[in-house]
Amino acid sequence: MEKIAIVTDSNSGISNKEADELGIFILPMPFQCEDKWYYEGVDLDRDEFFRESRNGKIFMTSQPAPEDVMKLWDKALETYEQILYIPMSSALSGAYSTARCLADEEEYKDKVFVVDAGSVSTPMHRLILDAIELINEGYSAKEILSIIEESREKMIIYIGLDTLENLKRGGRISGSSALIGNVLNIKPVMKFSTGLLDMHKKCRGMKNAQQTMLQAIKDKIDNDFKEEFENNEVYIVAASSADEEATANWVNKIKEFFPGVDVLCDPLPISLSCHIGEGGLGIGCACKFKGDKK
Repeated sequence: MEKIAIVTDSNSGISNKEADELGIFILPMPFQCEDKWYYEGVDLDRDEFFRESRNGKIFMTSQPAPEDVMKLWDKALETYEQILYIPMSSALSGAYSTARCLADEEEYKDKVFVVDAGSVSTPMHRLILDAIELINEGYSAKEILSIIEESREKMIIYIGLDTLENLKRGGRISGSSALIGNVLNIKPVMKFSTGLLDMHKKCRGMKNAQQTMLQAIKDKIDNDFKEEFENNEVYIVAASSADEEATANWVNKIKEFFPGVDVLCDPLPISLSCHIGEGGLGIGCACKFKGDKK
Protein backbone atom coordinates (compact mmCIF):
# COMPACT_ATOMS: atom_id res chain seq x y z
CA MET A 1 0.00 0.00 0.00
CA GLU A 2 1.07 3.58 -0.61
CA LYS A 3 1.67 5.64 2.49
CA ILE A 4 -0.18 8.99 2.49
CA ALA A 5 -3.22 10.12 0.50
CA ILE A 6 -4.41 13.70 0.26
CA VAL A 7 -8.14 14.24 0.44
CA THR A 8 -9.59 17.73 0.03
CA ASP A 9 -12.80 19.34 -1.19
CA SER A 10 -13.80 21.33 -4.25
CA ASN A 11 -13.21 24.59 -2.34
CA SER A 12 -9.54 24.02 -3.15
CA GLY A 13 -10.16 25.08 -6.74
CA ILE A 14 -8.57 21.83 -7.94
CA SER A 15 -10.52 20.34 -10.83
CA ASN A 16 -11.40 16.67 -11.02
CA LYS A 17 -9.03 16.33 -13.98
CA GLU A 18 -6.08 17.81 -12.07
CA ALA A 19 -6.96 15.71 -9.01
CA ASP A 20 -6.65 12.58 -11.14
CA GLU A 21 -3.29 13.78 -12.46
CA LEU A 22 -2.04 14.54 -8.95
CA GLY A 23 -3.43 11.33 -7.48
CA ILE A 24 -5.54 13.08 -4.82
CA PHE A 25 -9.18 12.75 -3.81
CA ILE A 26 -11.73 15.57 -4.17
CA LEU A 27 -14.96 15.78 -2.15
CA PRO A 28 -17.56 17.81 -4.09
CA MET A 29 -19.20 20.55 -2.01
CA PRO A 30 -23.01 20.42 -1.72
CA PHE A 31 -25.46 23.25 -2.42
CA GLN A 32 -29.20 23.57 -2.01
CA CYS A 33 -31.49 25.50 -4.34
CA GLU A 34 -35.29 25.32 -4.14
CA ASP A 35 -35.27 22.05 -2.16
CA LYS A 36 -32.89 20.41 -4.63
CA TRP A 37 -29.30 19.42 -3.82
CA TYR A 38 -26.38 19.91 -6.18
CA TYR A 39 -22.69 18.96 -5.99
CA GLU A 40 -19.89 21.12 -7.38
CA GLY A 41 -18.15 19.52 -10.33
CA VAL A 42 -20.70 16.69 -10.46
CA ASP A 43 -24.06 18.16 -11.42
CA LEU A 44 -23.34 21.86 -10.91
CA ASP A 45 -20.59 23.81 -12.66
CA ARG A 46 -19.87 27.53 -12.39
CA ASP A 47 -21.51 28.42 -15.72
CA GLU A 48 -24.78 26.81 -14.65
CA PHE A 49 -24.50 28.36 -11.18
CA PHE A 50 -24.12 31.89 -12.56
CA ARG A 51 -26.81 31.35 -15.19
CA GLU A 52 -29.32 30.21 -12.56
CA SER A 53 -28.24 33.00 -10.19
CA ARG A 54 -28.93 35.60 -12.91
CA ASN A 55 -32.42 34.11 -13.17
CA GLY A 56 -33.01 34.84 -9.50
CA LYS A 57 -32.30 31.43 -7.99
CA ILE A 58 -30.54 31.47 -4.63
CA PHE A 59 -28.03 28.75 -3.76
CA MET A 60 -27.39 27.95 -0.12
CA THR A 61 -23.99 26.61 0.92
CA SER A 62 -23.60 23.58 3.17
CA GLN A 63 -20.81 21.47 4.58
CA PRO A 64 -20.42 17.89 3.28
CA ALA A 65 -22.50 15.19 4.93
CA PRO A 66 -20.45 13.08 7.39
CA GLU A 67 -21.32 9.90 5.50
CA ASP A 68 -19.93 11.40 2.28
CA VAL A 69 -16.69 12.33 4.05
CA MET A 70 -16.28 8.86 5.54
CA LYS A 71 -17.13 7.16 2.25
CA LEU A 72 -14.29 9.03 0.52
CA TRP A 73 -11.91 8.32 3.40
CA ASP A 74 -12.75 4.61 3.18
CA LYS A 75 -12.05 4.67 -0.54
CA ALA A 76 -8.66 6.31 -0.01
CA LEU A 77 -7.75 3.87 2.77
CA GLU A 78 -8.20 0.96 0.38
CA THR A 79 -4.88 1.88 -1.21
CA TYR A 80 -3.23 4.23 1.32
CA GLU A 81 -2.14 3.75 4.93
CA GLN A 82 -2.95 7.29 6.07
CA ILE A 83 -4.87 10.37 4.94
CA LEU A 84 -4.15 14.06 5.12
CA TYR A 85 -7.64 15.57 4.99
CA ILE A 86 -7.53 19.26 4.05
CA PRO A 87 -10.98 20.93 4.07
CA MET A 88 -11.65 24.64 3.69
CA SER A 89 -10.71 26.97 6.56
CA SER A 90 -12.47 26.37 9.87
CA ALA A 91 -13.21 30.11 9.91
CA LEU A 92 -15.53 29.71 6.93
CA SER A 93 -17.15 26.33 7.52
CA GLY A 94 -17.93 23.75 10.18
CA ALA A 95 -16.51 21.05 7.89
CA TYR A 96 -13.19 21.03 9.77
CA SER A 97 -14.79 20.51 13.20
CA THR A 98 -17.02 17.76 11.86
CA ALA A 99 -14.05 16.01 10.26
CA ARG A 100 -12.04 16.24 13.49
CA CYS A 101 -14.85 14.45 15.35
CA LEU A 102 -15.04 11.76 12.66
CA ALA A 103 -11.26 11.27 12.73
CA ASP A 104 -11.49 10.46 16.47
CA GLU A 105 -13.57 7.39 15.70
CA GLU A 106 -11.68 4.16 16.33
CA GLU A 107 -11.60 3.13 12.67
CA TYR A 108 -9.82 6.36 11.69
CA LYS A 109 -7.51 6.93 14.66
CA ASP A 110 -3.88 7.37 13.57
CA LYS A 111 -5.08 6.98 9.99
CA VAL A 112 -6.78 10.31 9.22
CA PHE A 113 -5.07 13.61 10.05
CA VAL A 114 -7.35 16.63 9.63
CA VAL A 115 -5.54 19.85 8.71
CA ASP A 116 -6.92 23.30 9.49
CA ALA A 117 -5.11 25.04 6.65
CA GLY A 118 -6.78 28.40 7.24
CA SER A 119 -7.22 28.90 3.50
CA VAL A 120 -9.59 28.42 0.60
CA SER A 121 -9.52 28.65 -3.20
CA THR A 122 -6.16 29.10 -4.97
CA PRO A 123 -4.02 29.49 -1.78
CA MET A 124 -5.50 26.16 -0.65
CA HIS A 125 -4.66 24.71 -4.08
CA ARG A 126 -1.07 25.93 -3.75
CA LEU A 127 -0.85 24.55 -0.20
CA ILE A 128 -1.88 21.10 -1.42
CA LEU A 129 0.86 21.15 -4.06
CA ASP A 130 3.35 21.88 -1.25
CA ALA A 131 1.88 19.03 0.81
CA ILE A 132 2.45 16.63 -2.09
CA GLU A 133 6.05 17.81 -2.27
CA LEU A 134 6.49 17.22 1.47
CA ILE A 135 5.11 13.69 1.10
CA ASN A 136 7.61 13.02 -1.67
CA GLU A 137 10.41 14.33 0.60
CA GLY A 138 9.51 11.70 3.19
CA TYR A 139 7.60 13.67 5.81
CA SER A 140 4.94 11.85 7.81
CA ALA A 141 1.29 12.89 7.79
CA LYS A 142 1.62 14.18 11.36
CA GLU A 143 4.72 16.20 10.46
CA ILE A 144 3.03 17.77 7.44
CA LEU A 145 -0.01 18.70 9.53
CA SER A 146 2.28 20.52 11.98
CA ILE A 147 4.24 22.27 9.22
CA ILE A 148 1.04 23.61 7.64
CA GLU A 149 -0.74 24.65 10.83
CA GLU A 150 2.36 26.34 12.27
CA SER A 151 2.81 28.45 9.12
CA ARG A 152 -0.78 29.03 7.99
CA GLU A 153 -0.76 32.69 9.09
CA LYS A 154 1.61 33.44 6.21
CA MET A 155 -1.22 33.85 3.73
CA ILE A 156 -3.67 36.57 2.74
CA ILE A 157 -6.32 37.06 0.05
CA TYR A 158 -8.04 40.17 -1.29
CA ILE A 159 -11.17 39.91 -3.42
CA GLY A 160 -12.74 42.77 -5.37
CA LEU A 161 -16.50 42.51 -5.87
CA ASP A 162 -18.16 43.64 -9.07
CA THR A 163 -21.68 43.40 -7.61
CA LEU A 164 -23.25 44.23 -4.23
CA GLU A 165 -26.25 41.96 -4.76
CA ASN A 166 -24.77 38.93 -3.00
CA LEU A 167 -23.68 40.97 0.02
CA LYS A 168 -27.24 42.27 0.24
CA ARG A 169 -28.69 38.76 0.03
CA GLY A 170 -26.31 37.57 2.75
CA GLY A 171 -27.29 40.42 5.07
CA ARG A 172 -23.83 42.05 5.06
CA ILE A 173 -25.26 45.30 3.70
CA SER A 174 -28.79 46.73 3.55
CA GLY A 175 -30.84 47.15 0.40
CA SER A 176 -30.49 50.93 0.60
CA SER A 177 -26.70 50.65 0.97
CA ALA A 178 -26.58 48.37 -2.06
CA LEU A 179 -28.66 50.83 -4.07
CA ILE A 180 -26.43 53.78 -3.13
CA GLY A 181 -23.33 51.68 -3.80
CA ASN A 182 -24.55 50.78 -7.27
CA VAL A 183 -25.30 54.42 -8.08
CA LEU A 184 -21.81 55.48 -6.91
CA ASN A 185 -20.13 52.48 -8.64
CA ILE A 186 -18.77 51.21 -5.32
CA LYS A 187 -16.66 48.04 -5.62
CA PRO A 188 -15.84 46.59 -2.18
CA VAL A 189 -12.52 44.89 -1.60
CA MET A 190 -12.80 42.02 0.89
CA LYS A 191 -9.90 40.66 2.92
CA PHE A 192 -9.40 37.07 4.07
CA SER A 193 -6.46 35.81 6.13
CA THR A 194 -6.99 32.87 8.48
CA GLY A 195 -10.01 34.57 10.00
CA LEU A 196 -13.34 35.65 8.59
CA LEU A 197 -13.98 37.41 5.33
CA ASP A 198 -14.09 41.13 6.19
CA MET A 199 -14.35 44.46 4.41
CA HIS A 200 -10.96 45.96 3.53
CA LYS A 201 -11.87 49.05 1.51
CA LYS A 202 -14.65 50.51 -0.62
CA CYS A 203 -13.40 51.66 -4.01
CA ARG A 204 -14.94 53.71 -6.81
CA GLY A 205 -14.85 51.43 -9.83
CA MET A 206 -13.22 48.07 -10.48
CA LYS A 207 -10.03 49.66 -11.80
CA ASN A 208 -9.41 51.31 -8.43
CA ALA A 209 -10.33 48.07 -6.64
CA GLN A 210 -7.72 46.19 -8.67
CA GLN A 211 -5.04 48.75 -7.89
CA THR A 212 -5.96 48.64 -4.21
CA MET A 213 -5.55 44.85 -4.13
CA LEU A 214 -2.23 44.90 -5.97
CA GLN A 215 -0.81 47.51 -3.60
CA ALA A 216 -2.15 45.66 -0.55
CA ILE A 217 -0.32 42.49 -1.59
CA LYS A 218 2.88 44.42 -2.27
CA ASP A 219 2.65 46.06 1.16
CA LYS A 220 2.09 42.67 2.80
CA ILE A 221 5.16 41.22 1.10
CA ASP A 222 7.31 44.28 1.87
CA ASN A 223 6.27 44.38 5.53
CA ASP A 224 5.87 40.72 6.45
CA PHE A 225 7.25 38.37 3.78
CA LYS A 226 10.24 40.29 2.41
CA GLU A 227 12.84 37.64 3.26
CA GLU A 228 10.67 34.82 1.91
CA PHE A 229 10.01 36.78 -1.29
CA GLU A 230 13.71 37.41 -1.85
CA ASN A 231 14.28 33.65 -1.41
CA ASN A 232 11.58 32.84 -4.01
CA GLU A 233 9.40 31.31 -1.30
CA VAL A 234 6.29 33.44 -1.81
CA TYR A 235 3.52 32.46 -4.22
CA ILE A 236 1.32 35.02 -5.95
CA VAL A 237 -2.07 33.47 -6.66
CA ALA A 238 -5.33 34.67 -8.19
CA ALA A 239 -8.96 33.64 -8.38
CA SER A 240 -11.90 34.84 -10.41
CA SER A 241 -15.66 34.64 -10.74
CA ALA A 242 -15.45 36.80 -13.87
CA ASP A 243 -15.47 35.71 -17.51
CA GLU A 244 -12.39 34.43 -19.33
CA GLU A 245 -11.42 37.78 -20.85
CA ALA A 246 -11.64 39.70 -17.58
CA THR A 247 -9.76 36.92 -15.79
CA ALA A 248 -6.96 36.89 -18.38
CA ASN A 249 -6.65 40.69 -18.19
CA TRP A 250 -6.44 40.49 -14.39
CA VAL A 251 -3.70 37.85 -14.45
CA ASN A 252 -1.72 39.93 -16.98
CA LYS A 253 -2.06 42.98 -14.75
CA ILE A 254 -0.74 40.98 -11.77
CA LYS A 255 2.23 39.77 -13.82
CA GLU A 256 3.02 43.34 -14.87
CA PHE A 257 2.88 44.49 -11.25
CA PHE A 258 5.04 41.57 -10.07
CA PRO A 259 7.39 40.97 -13.05
CA GLY A 260 9.00 37.57 -13.31
CA VAL A 261 6.57 35.94 -10.86
CA ASP A 262 4.41 32.98 -11.90
CA VAL A 263 0.70 33.35 -11.11
CA LEU A 264 -1.53 30.37 -10.38
CA CYS A 265 -5.16 31.34 -11.10
CA ASP A 266 -8.31 29.30 -10.48
CA PRO A 267 -12.03 29.88 -10.93
CA LEU A 268 -13.44 31.00 -7.59
CA PRO A 269 -15.18 28.01 -5.93
CA ILE A 270 -18.96 28.14 -5.89
CA SER A 271 -18.98 28.28 -2.08
CA LEU A 272 -17.29 31.70 -2.27
CA SER A 273 -19.05 32.78 -5.45
CA CYS A 274 -22.36 32.46 -3.57
CA HIS A 275 -21.18 35.36 -1.39
CA ILE A 276 -18.94 37.23 -3.83
CA GLY A 277 -21.14 37.09 -6.91
CA GLU A 278 -20.24 37.18 -10.57
CA GLY A 279 -17.37 39.33 -11.85
CA GLY A 280 -15.22 39.08 -8.73
CA LEU A 281 -11.43 39.16 -8.97
CA GLY A 282 -9.03 38.04 -6.28
CA ILE A 283 -5.31 38.06 -5.53
CA GLY A 284 -3.39 36.47 -2.71
CA CYS A 285 0.07 35.67 -1.52
CA ALA A 286 1.20 32.68 0.48
CA CYS A 287 4.57 31.51 1.74
CA LYS A 288 5.83 28.11 0.71
CA PHE A 289 5.23 25.32 3.22
CA LYS A 290 8.52 23.60 3.80
CA GLY A 291 10.23 21.32 6.28
CA ASP A 292 13.80 21.21 7.51
CA LYS A 293 14.97 17.89 6.09
CA LYS A 294 18.16 18.08 4.09
